[in-house]
Amino acid sequence: MSYKKRLPLLVILDSAIVLTAIFIGYYILHPYMNVYTMPMLWISAITLLFSHHLFASIYRLYQKAWEYASVGELTAIVKAVTFSIALTAVVQLVGYQNVYVRVLGITWMLHVLLIGGSRFSWRVFRDHYISPNPNKKRTLIVGAGSAGTMVARQLLKNEHADLYPVAFVDDDPFKHKLQIFGIEVKGRSEDIPKIVVENRIDNIVIAIPSITKQEMKKIYDECAKTTAKTKILPLIEDLVTGKVSVNNIRDVQVEDLLGREPIELDMESISDKLTGKTVLVTGAGGSIGSEICRQISRFSPSKLLLLGHGENSIYTIDMELRRKYHSEFEIIPIIADIQDRTRIFDVMAQFKPDVVYHAAAHKHVPLMEYNPTEAVKNNIFGTRNVAEAADSLGVKNFVLISTDKAVNPPNIMGSTKRFAEMIIQNLAKESKTKFVAVRFGNVLGSRGSVIPLFKKQIQAGGPITVTHPDITRYFMTIPEASRLVIQAGALARGGEVFVLDMGEPVKIVDLAKNLITLSGYSVEEIGIKFSGLRPGEKMYEELLNDNEVQKEQVFPKIFIGKAVPMGKRELYEVIETLPEMNADELKETLVGIANTKFSEKMLVGSM
Repeated sequence: MSYKKRLPLLVILDSAIVLTAIFIGYYILHPYMNVYTMPMLWISAITLLFSHHLFASIYRLYQKAWEYASVGELTAIVKAVTFSIALTAVVQLVGYQNVYVRVLGITWMLHVLLIGGSRFSWRVFRDHYISPNPNKKRTLIVGAGSAGTMVARQLLKNEHADLYPVAFVDDDPFKHKLQIFGIEVKGRSEDIPKIVVENRIDNIVIAIPSITKQEMKKIYDECAKTTAKTKILPLIEDLVTGKVSVNNIRDVQVEDLLGREPIELDMESISDKLTGKTVLVTGAGGSIGSEICRQISRFSPSKLLLLGHGENSIYTIDMELRRKYHSEFEIIPIIADIQDRTRIFDVMAQFKPDVVYHAAAHKHVPLMEYNPTEAVKNNIFGTRNVAEAADSLGVKNFVLISTDKAVNPPNIMGSTKRFAEMIIQNLAKESKTKFVAVRFGNVLGSRGSVIPLFKKQIQAGGPITVTHPDITRYFMTIPEASRLVIQAGALARGGEVFVLDMGEPVKIVDLAKNLITLSGYSVEEIGIKFSGLRPGEKMYEELLNDNEVQKEQVFPKIFIGKAVPMGKRELYEVIETLPEMNADELKETLVGIANTKFSEKMLVGSM
């Protein structure tokens, strides 16, 4: 029933209750206390009627959805009735110099009983006699805490929601067999498969915002044993502040199952490096570069320079940041190729950045095996151009985005990135610029990563292609990698190769199976096909080789490696000969040198 139709009905009902209650109170006490005169009784009744509607309006009794009434609604009724009785008592005292406490006391009790009963009876009727929409999906809520009960309440309240809660599970044994809004807590998380079958569950909602990634994966493993679709609740802060509603319950993503916990950044040290500074990001249109730009924007630089070779990707990140930070700092898109040495030096001279994040690179391993000269031009000569421009023009901090594939590389891409590291390590020895490199593994969802490929294969009906059943990789989310890159840059003293803690390596085949399940299919429906290792591909990746291991973390999830570079003179002699080599010579030379253990002591090692 609409509000306009419901309002007059509630007003008429309450008016009848108010007038009836005071006269009933009067006639109950009349044989024993013949103190009321009829004029005073009518004045009291009219005052009570007026004051009730006044306080009912103040406490919004006519705006509440009484089919979901609870303690909060009962409290509002008690307040409205109490204040209306109190105002009537004041009128009696002023008009007749007396307050008839017993009559008003009985009237108060009748008000609360009859008004409360009229409201709560609709909830009882709705809960017990009105069946839910049969088209709604029967839902199991994991977590019977504050978030879970909020989900249940809002799903019950929202007639447009697709989900209808029929059961809870919670690992707290004291909640088992209890009912919340008439919904029973039926067991623990390990009971999920059985509960789903017994209660014909279509959807599972994990409603524990404080859950750790390890606990999340454990619960999801139980959910994955069922045919029910699994979803997860947004952050409880977002629900409370109104940023999102229960309707924004989202599907579980692969990122939720990584088993990695977010860390708190040292905001003060990062702010000192970035706030009010001019920051240049190369490769700003790429997956990592664009996320670095987003993270930097939070620290209010004076200028953010978005440098990239592809105009479409630079346009996209430029427009995104302008929409969000249009008046907070200056955003300057720059179309430039890092292989163009003159252009790079001109950009550095024009804008004089304080900090450079060098994310531009060719990173696709098999493609670079087929195109080694392009890998050399971009990853080695491009890095040299940007780094030497930063050195000559007095940039304060330079951060190279490197990769775990630079460790013992059997391929062109990894070896060119190791050469890039050695370029900035050698520059760091004699430059006023603080040069550092940051290594990490695969980034979930980045361009060229397995996740977008697997999703396309699932959409096409399968099969998913995995190169080998035992192949493993380290994974990190794009925002996490970008935040740690910025944090590592703030820790720089010059010459370090920072290594991000990637957690435990993940089997690609397990990642494929999870993604299939998350997409609502079974592994048997989609299928997994093993295609064999591709050119230049390793069975497993390393973040540090045996000579580079340094166990102490300088910041949570950040280590300093002890990667030893080739001497500057020898390194540059090799670099100058690279343009003259053919593809086979390039691979033999680069891979050989990148895997050589040099005896020269590094500038760094510990902080």
